Amino acid sequence: MPKKILVADDDLAIGDVLQLMLEYEGYEVEIQMDGQAVWQLREPFPDLLFLDIRLSGMDGRTICRHLKGQESTQHIPIIMISANNDMPQMAKESGADAFIEKPFAMENLLALVAHYVERVTLPRFP
Repeated sequence: MPKKILVADDDLAIGDVLQLMLEYEGYEVEIQMDGQAVWQLREPFPDLLFLDIRLSGMDGRTICRHLKGQESTQHIPIIMISANNDMPQMAKESGADAFIEKPFAMENLLALVAHYVERVTLPRFP
């Protein structure tokens, strides 16, 4: 069965690009633009969540803290995604597993997906 990835981003173009790229790689992808729907995440849970800081109706940082604080969802790897310059600090404070800054290189994004979904070790950088 393909691994399921949820992309929570209010930018439809970003969601479309991620969906096309990830589906091409064999993942099942769902796009969600509504922050409240992500907050109320229900089973079956995704294997990975890409979470933008800005979502319709809610802040992605708040959603991340909420999901990481719930026993039923704390195991889901969350990769925060944003163009914000303070992304590393915001992701850390929110409890995210990783972050990627917009604009991003597709190979970097795919490496993160493989690391968290397929448990592939990422190369160490100096």
